[in-house]
Amino acid sequence: MRNGELHVVSTGRQPPQQFAEVVESIHTYIDFVHIREKNKSASEIYELVQLLTDHSVPLFKIIVNDRVDVASISKVKGVQLAYHSLPTSVVKKEFPSLQVGCSVHSRDEAQQAEEQGADYVVYGHIFPTNLKPGLEAKGLEALEKICRTVNLPVVAIGGIQPENTKQVIEAGAKGVAVMSGILEADDPLHAVKAYRDRLH
Repeated sequence: MRNGELHVVSTGRQPPQQFAEVVESIHTYIDFVHIREKNKSASEIYELVQLLTDHSVPLFKIIVNDRVDVASISKVKGVQLAYHSLPTSVVKKEFPSLQVGCSVHSRDEAQQAEEQGADYVVYGHIFPTNLKPGLEAKGLEALEKICRTVNLPVVAIGGIQPENTKQVIEAGAKGVAVMSGILEADDPLHAVKAYRDRLH
């Protein structure tokens, strides 16, 4: 089995200092950390990037959600776009230094992201999760179809635990994205190692 990527996504619930300290303790085991803070201003997100770098997290591992301006100014690895974000094609053209990911929820959205030049897509939620109550999980079969449909790397998100990580990779995903399963674990370092073991 090929090595899969491990993306850790902020929950929006942790104080900045706590978040930075947890990421500092685990960053050698992860490929990317996504700053997904919908309620923070551009300046607060910029400060969070600085805080992470102060805690020895390299810029090439940091991805900022939605805020292309902050991502560009901070010189992080990339930006993760949502349905309400700027068009992928525009971001790729105007910010060629940024890796651009798109959050997608269907095959059509994944194909559109590919046509617009996205570097990868994040697809979910794969399994039931408390973060999406009442919304039906996509499941492994739908993930497999997405992976066959596009030539882009697909990162799976939603309800992914160490014990189902291998199934996700076998369905064709390039990697997994985890939020509370690592960041809010009693022992984040133990949790991140459990995921990483399943990705080798």
